[in-house]
Amino acid sequence: MIQPLKRVLIQTDQNPDICIIWLHGLGADGYDFLPVVKELEELGLSSVRYVFPHADKMPVSINGGMVMPAWYDIKHVDLQRQEDIAGIELSKQRIDQLIDEQLKQGFSSEQVFLAGFSQGGAVAYQSALRYPKKLGGLIVLSSYLIRADQVQQWAAPINRTLPIFVAHGRTDNIVPLQRGQAGAECLQQLNYPLVWKIYPMAHSLCSEEVADIAKFILHQRPHTHHHCEHC
Repeated sequence: MIQPLKRVLIQTDQNPDICIIWLHGLGADGYDFLPVVKELEELGLSSVRYVFPHADKMPVSINGGMVMPAWYDIKHVDLQRQEDIAGIELSKQRIDQLIDEQLKQGFSSEQVFLAGFSQGGAVAYQSALRYPKKLGGLIVLSSYLIRADQVQQWAAPINRTLPIFVAHGRTDNIVPLQRGQAGAECLQQLNYPLVWKIYPMAHSLCSEEVADIAKFILHQRPHTHHHCEHC
């Protein structure tokens, strides 16, 4: 039995009609992106349940074995060598479990959006592209696509039309811009409906980017409540 992830839960009103599950980066926790809730609300995004899970703490090789919240171990500075496939797989399963939980609580799968920053974005890619039901959208920030060369083998056909927003900072010194771009281009070549944006920033978020995220979600959100199986 996989232990459910601890999380921070925020609802912007009584009857949210979309759920956004947002995964933090290495060494951070679910509280990291709480300020985004208010920003998105000011940009017109209302009626949302936000789920900010906390990754478990583990020793991270790249940081000299220091124990910190991580979705999987990072063994090499180029992020590509000796990938911790088992760790990535376990985190993916736990995010799937979190999505399943939202569906049991009455959301349709198309009302669920997955977002992730940096290491959280890498897991969001895996979970969303492989999830067996059609999701509402995927938002990947300052991150990278693992096993990009094999997407066609591992991605779920049902999410081949998943709307995806991918963004990166031009001067990112943690995840090189080329890595972010390679993942986006790989999916564009496979005809995923993907928006790729570059911002004048390092490994972070900027207000212009948050405005674009709000636009993306508002554009993708289901416009009626008829999607709900329990209505």
